[in-house]
Amino acid sequence: MLTLPCPLLYEINTRAWLRALAEQTGKALTLANVPEAEFAAWRDLGFTHIWLMGVWTTGPLARAEALKHSDLRQAYDRVLPGWTEADVAGSPYAIGDYRVPRALGGDTGLERFRYNLQRFGLKLVLDFVPNHLGVDHPWVKDRPRLFVHSPTELPGTFMQLTAAGPLWLAHGKDPYFPAWSDVAQVDYRRADAREAMRQLLQSVANRCDGVRCDMAMLLLNDVFAKTWERFPATAPPPLEEFWPGAINAVKHAHPGFLFLA
Repeated sequence: MLTLPCPLLYEINTRAWLRALAEQTGKALTLANVPEAEFAAWRDLGFTHIWLMGVWTTGPLARAEALKHSDLRQAYDRVLPGWTEADVAGSPYAIGDYRVPRALGGDTGLERFRYNLQRFGLKLVLDFVPNHLGVDHPWVKDRPRLFVHSPTELPGTFMQLTAAGPLWLAHGKDPYFPAWSDVAQVDYRRADAREAMRQLLQSVANRCDGVRCDMAMLLLNDVFAKTWERFPATAPPPLEEFWPGAINAVKHAHPGFLFLA
């Protein structure tokens, strides 16, 4: 039997790493012009996959939430004494768009980075956050019914105006913790929401060799039903789980693609 080597993953906080690297080299750096020495070092250490954590676009509404909460500001004081508001970009898990911001090199910079990884025998892993999207994501305005919602205000919701009047969209949450106020909860009880997220996953998979799926368990049918039982379903409950079909579709297009939960 052929035994494949286990992947050895190196996680990079993309924003912080690029900033520190630019300060070390005295050059303006993006993903497009990372020094070759970085790739060689990762290869020589035996890594197989580089996980660019936090490479996607956030937005001003999510950033405002990151600045508003006193507990977060206290955390900033601990990890970065003397910080200013300019240092706060917002949570990398409140994704406003699955595109790379210009400050990090844009989508073409990501393509260049992946090409350079391949030159050194390395593969690229990116974030996929299936449970929720940032409050800045276009779907919040354009496709609000893809999210868990209520016609009236409930705890853990925010108002979104629609052509049919206001809807109260739910912030994403884990069943054991308070809601995350910088994200909106995708409604996995809806077939159209599932299909939209499958397509989004495929678009990410086209740009990398693997995804790290944040909070993957929250999509399981029983977990989702229990978490959102206070919000009436707008469609019959799904008969199948999301993950098997989504994973098979990606692996059909990209054999050997790596999924991490």
